[in-house]
Amino acid sequence: MARKRVVQPVPGSPPPVVSVVVPCYNYGHYLPECINSIVSQPDVEVDVLIIDDASPDGSGEVADALAAQHPQVRSSRHQRNRGHIATYNEGLPDMQGEFLVLLSADDLLAPGSLSRATALMRAFPSVGMVYGNPVTFLDQAPAARTGVRSWSVWSGPDWIEAQFRRGMSIVYSPEAVVRSSVHHQVGYYDPALPHSGDLELWLRIAAASDIGRVNGPDQAYRREHPGSMMHTTYGSVLIDLKTRDEAYESFLTGAGRGLGNAAQLRELSYRRMADEALDWSCLLLSRQPLDEAGRDEVAACSEFAQKIYPGYASLASWREFSLLSASTGRAPIAQLRRRGHLARRDLKGRLKWQRWHRFGR
Repeated sequence: MARKRVVQPVPGSPPPVVSVVVPCYNYGHYLPECINSIVSQPDVEVDVLIIDDASPDGSGEVADALAAQHPQVRSSRHQRNRGHIATYNEGLPDMQGEFLVLLSADDLLAPGSLSRATALMRAFPSVGMVYGNPVTFLDQAPAARTGVRSWSVWSGPDWIEAQFRRGMSIVYSPEAVVRSSVHHQVGYYDPALPHSGDLELWLRIAAASDIGRVNGPDQAYRREHPGSMMHTTYGSVLIDLKTRDEAYESFLTGAGRGLGNAAQLRELSYRRMADEALDWSCLLLSRQPLDEAGRDEVAACSEFAQKIYPGYASLASWREFSLLSASTGRAPIAQLRRRGHLARRDLKGRLKWQRWHRFGR
């Protein structure tokens, strides 16, 4: 059960120190805006480390210039490219602030986000991570909302169950602020999970602490790139499902192995991912005619759903999939079924987004 409360910082208390690790590879042109969003945060002290992963675009020189400009900023350069996970794990362990943030060089913090997140954690010492609403953008970040409506605090087990029920991470990354003592206790990013390590890390943190959310304001900006995986069509959904499954399995066989409801949690994630795979197949079938790649994707996703969740036939998405699979061509009934699926999917997506946006789970 979430406990909602707003507490003002205690007058005269020392400002919290937030350590921010900024990994960078070929994002030097974004670095100045990113660093400015950190050093301009009010009511906190920041300690910033930029790590350039041997960028060939001159990002290292930009990082050095920013470090010379801002006393709160340090820069470090790799002589050879080590990859994003190794870069994260190099920077995080040595940061000494009370709180920790990992912020990609192409992302931004929203104004006041750090003071809002740290106020919650200082009011609730049991909370190990705080997140809030992230705003995605392409070129120009929109004006941020800053008004706090409330706080939510979940026990770690309750939050973990909600994540397995959802079947995907609800925390992108730039909006997450972690209590350093908890981060150092549970460890850092798993190199075996290069595409879903953040999801597994959030679960480990929830296994060791409570989780909080700042409701109302925007906490960070996440930049979208047109060429990124989330913008591709065929292949990306199935790969994403499989990497999420790896993250859940890694957690349950690692930090979560002592949970009494592990079997129930696994069942929840299997069901949710099977439902998502079938829903994606239905979407593709609704966009007739399909090319060969689309037909292959439908077959692969439906096969994945049947394999991962033995009870797939009980899902409404399976019944929808069966109807759409049988409704080929331009017959009126086939077209009506496809239009009906698209309308239902749109409504379902809107309701899910509204719940996530308002309640954060």
